Amino acid sequence: MSDQQFDVIVIGAGPAGYVAAIRAAQLGLKTACVDDFTGKDGKQALGGTCLNVGCIPSKALLDSSRQFWNISHNFPVHGISVEGAKVDLGTFIGRKDKIVKQFTGGIGQLFKANKVTAFYGKGKLLKGNQVEVTGKDGSKQTLSATNVILASGSVPIELPFAKFDGKAIVDNAGALDFTEVPKRLGVIGAGVIGLELGSVWKRMGADVTVLEALPDFLGAADADVAKIALKEFTKQGLAIKLGAKVSKAEVKKDGVHLTYSDKDGEQQLVVDKLLVAVGRRAYTDGLLAADTGVKLDERGRIVVDEHNHTGVDGVWAIGDAVRGPMLAHKGSEEGVAVAEWIAGKAGHINLDTVPWVIYTEPEIAWAGKTEKQLKDEGVPYKIGTFPFAAIGRAVAMNEAIGQVKMLAHAETDRILGVHMVGPGVSELIAECVVAMEFKGSSEDLARIVHAHPTLSEAVHEAALSVDKRAIHKGN
Repeated sequence: MSDQQFDVIVIGAGPAGYVAAIRAAQLGLKTACVDDFTGKDGKQALGGTCLNVGCIPSKALLDSSRQFWNISHNFPVHGISVEGAKVDLGTFIGRKDKIVKQFTGGIGQLFKANKVTAFYGKGKLLKGNQVEVTGKDGSKQTLSATNVILASGSVPIELPFAKFDGKAIVDNAGALDFTEVPKRLGVIGAGVIGLELGSVWKRMGADVTVLEALPDFLGAADADVAKIALKEFTKQGLAIKLGAKVSKAEVKKDGVHLTYSDKDGEQQLVVDKLLVAVGRRAYTDGLLAADTGVKLDERGRIVVDEHNHTGVDGVWAIGDAVRGPMLAHKGSEEGVAVAEWIAGKAGHINLDTVPWVIYTEPEIAWAGKTEKQLKDEGVPYKIGTFPFAAIGRAVAMNEAIGQVKMLAHAETDRILGVHMVGPGVSELIAECVVAMEFKGSSEDLARIVHAHPTLSEAVHEAALSVDKRAIHKGN
């Protein structure tokens, strides 16, 4: 049928896929987007994992839990006392659901405004750039396109001895929908998801224990930043056990019984709920017919070149299903770039300047190389640091924890990496990414006027500190 022929078909409507579809449509390409995510109401919910059970709902709960935490831990410093504060968990979770519904509906409206045709079902790439769509009722239809963009995303990694049951042992989605605050919450994995959701339920009153198999905390982050963060999380009451390798998880009447080993030998832990957050894997199950020619690597990711092309004419792949960091904003930018390449324009994505953020309290953010990476690569560098304790705005906010650390090339002064832990650093990192994208130097940031009093002054002073000329600390 003629209405089943498109210029572009996108499989997946997460932050990579829906953005690619909208950009392709903006460029005048007849575009369709196939997705099978079902919302709580049983209807199609665009936005993928990020919007439905990831980035957005977790931030909603993080903000709500922070408000509750502030009542007893931050307000008294300001002379504000509140007696008998309590949380209605139905409203707490309901607010999150309302925000998700607002944004999934918003993507639907954007599709209509840009004339993107949405199909509800599971998409499968067939040979010849055809896409088979299997509906929830099992019905099938076949679409054709000049170009197909694979944006199938990722799913949580499940441990063989701790299978998700949606009740006692949960993934990130389950940890967003607890019907009551668990008295004891166990978390396997001290990564982004484990720390963020662990923080939510700790603030709500849970006794949280985080078990991390690796010996180092936040190994992907700069060591100095990780050290500060670990100290603060421990102060908040998160019990983070490093080098703790879990080998068994048994669901019994009194909770989930965990067996793990650490430097002191075999240990036991009983929790009411267990969140398994050991990472995610590319979701390509049922995505590709055997004869498409699209290849997967040893980790199950779709193989692509620097332009996200699979090597098969007209077939592209973006987001969590390909190499690079599994971050929503990385996937979105790949989606824009691929749409522009398809349209004959100059798309752009630089994986070296993708910012990372962990939305804990304090926040953690970084972009570029860590000090360890520079040492390992033999790159000469110089360091500038500045603590939030010396920033007037941070002290006035009662959030004077953490620092900004800047790494610049010892000879050219080009910024190689910036690492932050502290208040609002999820926003502060953007300035540094801009500077890095334009090949900026620490001198460039040092000579830019920053408003006073603001948190951004920590970036300014860290840049000055690279050449030992910070004003508000000793050099």
